[in-house]
Amino acid sequence: MNCDPLARWYRWLEYAGFGRALERRRTAFLAAMTTARQVLVLGDGDGRFLSAFLQTNRHAEVDTVDSSAAMLTLARQRVSDTDTPRVRFHHADATRWQPPAVSYDLIVTHFFLDCFTNGELRPLVARLSAFAAPGARWVVSEFHQPDAGLAAWHARAWIAGLYAFFRVVTGLRVRRLPDHAATLATAGFRLEREEIARFGLLTSQLWRRESTTGFCV
Repeated sequence: MNCDPLARWYRWLEYAGFGRALERRRTAFLAAMTTARQVLVLGDGDGRFLSAFLQTNRHAEVDTVDSSAAMLTLARQRVSDTDTPRVRFHHADATRWQPPAVSYDLIVTHFFLDCFTNGELRPLVARLSAFAAPGARWVVSEFHQPDAGLAAWHARAWIAGLYAFFRVVTGLRVRRLPDHAATLATAGFRLEREEIARFGLLTSQLWRRESTTGFCV
């Protein structure tokens, strides 16, 4: 998946399709992140969440990982000179990236887990869980597929269209949403809070690690 061709236009394409709805999902639990000190942000794209987080949390140190160099360039531009020393930018594939020797008390993935199949997501979550501190929180924003009714048809049409668009523009191979909730639960995380929006299409979730048990890396 190569998001470089999309980076310059991504913000405006997002606004055209969803207005500020995706931004509201990314920032839904900012107030719950103020105590985090070691933070891992994966696939933040152009850095709008990172910028908002740094303004809210004045003490955290952040590792942010993205496979798109163009997106990372935009993210760097959003970080103030004052906050730059607190952020380490990593141009890397998250499935291969090796975290530094730190224990994260917060992991953030906004509209990122949907880029993987279930078979790809399980080992990724396993690797990241090994670097999560006991009691760590994992904040997720994602597209959501309701079970039935008009909301299900509405979400199914949007999700299919989005996957088709990203397949053409970025080469994304995934065609359906993975079951990230089951994967996080198996890795030892418990869902604490959830917000559903946009007629069931969008979700924001706050998970907490219950123990050091879970997947083996």
